[in-house]
Amino acid sequence: MARMVRSRIVRVLLLGLGWVFVGVGFVGVVLPLVPTTGPILLAAFLFSLSSARFDRWLAGHRVFGPIVRDWRAGEGFTLRLKVTAIVAIMVTFTITLAFAVDNTWVRVLLIGLAIGLVVYLIRLPTKPAHATVATGDAPTNFRAR
Repeated sequence: MARMVRSRIVRVLLLGLGWVFVGVGFVGVVLPLVPTTGPILLAAFLFSLSSARFDRWLAGHRVFGPIVRDWRAGEGFTLRLKVTAIVAIMVTFTITLAFAVDNTWVRVLLIGLAIGLVVYLIRLPTKPAHATVATGDAPTNFRAR
């Protein structure tokens, strides 16, 4: 965990930005082309600088907690999450390049950024999917009564 910022004003700003990124993460759960992982990791970073309470809340969240904990532990992402992120990057950058950018240098920079992000994601460790999640089997650490 990062060291807490001392300035109250900066902490409030970082906390507010953290909540903005949590909101983007929640939208990303519902809408397929809106990213979830990046904004949640950014929110976790901002919370780690501004609020131990919200940092613990996000790390313990039922949906977002595993992403934050795995990232902090250096375990990487599952193959499914990597593929989803790469597809989202490719689709959003393609749409942006096709409809929103006319400047050649900006296009080159965006293409370079997209390639950099994809290479970064590919090089991250790939976490194996758990058998209980992938197959739907019941956990084996319980005793039948």
